[in-house]
Amino acid sequence: MIHTKFTGLGIALITPFNEDESVDYERLGRLVEYQLQNNADYLVVLGTTGETPTLSEEEKTEIVDFVVSKVKGRVPIVLGVGGNNTAAIVKRLQTESFVGIDAILSVVPYYNKPSQEGIYQHYSAIAKASKLPIILYNVPGRTGVNMSVETTIRLAREFDNIIAIKEACGNMDQINDIIKRKPKEFMVLSGDDGIAYPLITMGAQGVISVIGNAFPKEFGRMIRLSLQGEYESAREIHQKFTDLFDLLFVDGNPAGVKCMLSLMGYIDNRLRLPLVPTRMDTYEKIRDVLKSLDVKC
Repeated sequence: MIHTKFTGLGIALITPFNEDESVDYERLGRLVEYQLQNNADYLVVLGTTGETPTLSEEEKTEIVDFVVSKVKGRVPIVLGVGGNNTAAIVKRLQTESFVGIDAILSVVPYYNKPSQEGIYQHYSAIAKASKLPIILYNVPGRTGVNMSVETTIRLAREFDNIIAIKEACGNMDQINDIIKRKPKEFMVLSGDDGIAYPLITMGAQGVISVIGNAFPKEFGRMIRLSLQGEYESAREIHQKFTDLFDLLFVDGNPAGVKCMLSLMGYIDNRLRLPLVPTRMDTYEKIRDVLKSLDVKC
């Protein structure tokens, strides 16, 4: 069975901060409500875009509890649970309750640079420990190692609770190969906003999006049109956002989308070190593109 609750537009939520760098729960609540009112299909909490490495364990728990209580079951919630210590992840999956969470997003182990067999064994242990569906996350630009097509397909075939992959390898041939060879019920989700449209035309089922933080209604409409086979209408929306895709990441993620959201009045433009806000020239380019899209800045 394809888990349709994770098709469409998933939002990789940012974490807004106050001037003193504490978590800004008031603006986080507004942002969550903004996503829900504009038809985001599900939310992803404590992913890369949420600056998770800079959050304390207490803050992570508080953010998850806050989002779950704010959403109140209106859309599914995916929680980032990953790392490069397999035993620690397994223990967490076996001991925590995960009330209000619908699936786990787990990144390929980083820094350790495991072999393909090591990656397989890592996810095998996670799958055996998890009571929730698992979405694999391949992002070699951050982890330093690429999960091969063979490893992805092996995991998809052997574990019923491994239901999808967020694929951000940047290699269209690799992603297309996964789409061609995967089990029917296994989903491929784009991990890059800029290629979400072409990937859906190739058979992907959606995207876990950064730009969706700012444009859930418009970007979500593009995704849904693509899934319905209305490619010409979807392409027109895709092309409106092409100038923003590169600007979002030129100074790192989530610096670009936080700049955008601050210009739109949703958050303060604050990140935690070692991340810093976008350069001024990037800020000005983002502002100019937003104005061209008739967004008030």
